[in-house]
Order: sequence, then C-alpha cells, then structure tokens
Amino acid sequence: MTEFRYISWPEYGNLAEALAEKVRSSDRPFDLVIGIARGGIPVAMVVSDHLGVKIDFINVKSYKGIAERSSPKILSTLTEGIRGKNILLVDDLVDHGVTMEIVSEHLKGQGPRLLQTAVLFKKPWSKVEPDYYLEVVDKWIVFPFELTEVNRQRAAHGDALQGQK
Repeated sequence: MTEFRYISWPEYGNLAEALAEKVRSSDRPFDLVIGIARGGIPVAMVVSDHLGVKIDFINVKSYKGIAERSSPKILSTLTEGIRGKNILLVDDLVDHGVTMEIVSEHLKGQGPRLLQTAVLFKKPWSKVEPDYYLEVVDKWIVFPFELTEVNRQRAAHGDALQGQK
C-alpha cells in the first residue's frame, strides 16, 4: 500500500523558499529557470524570483494516477532560446528520474552552456541525482495544489483520507 505525505500550503511555501535559497547561495549565475509542468511551475516561479532571472516552462506528462506512471512525453516546449546559457531545470520531485532525464536530454540537445537541476524532494530509488534538493523521501508526496485530485483518485479506490496527514 502506498504511504502518503501531505504538504500544507505554509509548508510548501517554506520548502520552495528553502530550495530557492539553496540555489541562490551556490553563487552559480543562471540565465534562465525552466519549470517542468505541472508540479515544477510554482517551485520554478519562487526560484526564478529569488534569482532574479527569466522563467520558462516545459510541459511533460508522466503520470496516469497515483503511482501509475506512463512513458514521459514532452507536450510543449520553450519560448526562450537556451543555446550558450546557464539553465536551471526545476521540478517538484524526482521519483525514478525518467522525466528529469528525458527533459534534460531534450534541453542538452539545444546547446546550453550549463544545465543543472533542482527539486524539493528526491526518492531514494531515483536514478537521477539532482544538483539541488532538500529531502529524500519514500512516500507519495501530495502537494496542496493536487489535494482534491489525489483524494478523488483514492476515493475511487476506497481509501480517501480527506486531506489528513
């Protein structure tokens, strides 16, 4: 059975701020932050704001439901050119690392000078080691912007927690 960790809005804000500070304190000059939609968008916005750099997004679909992966597909891509730039690729977490790996390879093909990665959470079994992350977790993370969706899916399987930790 899948174990869940529910993240509240205040905790989510604190985590995003902590990741942004971790990246900022590295003194690495980034030209562009790229958020992986959907979960990476809010985190990327906070990181971009703290670094004072432009932001762009890439849309990738890799989950069908709770713990149900599909093969990641890039659905839309960037509006900013990245050739010769220092890029920070941001997502909410890396699970097995397949999405981060596919997006990283896609972006490397566009010739950035540097490509680094940042996430809030890393799963212990991930085959990708992000350059910046806050915590290693083995539970299914439920972010505050997906609470209703997750509980709807859990209810369909008979085990909704109604947002309790």
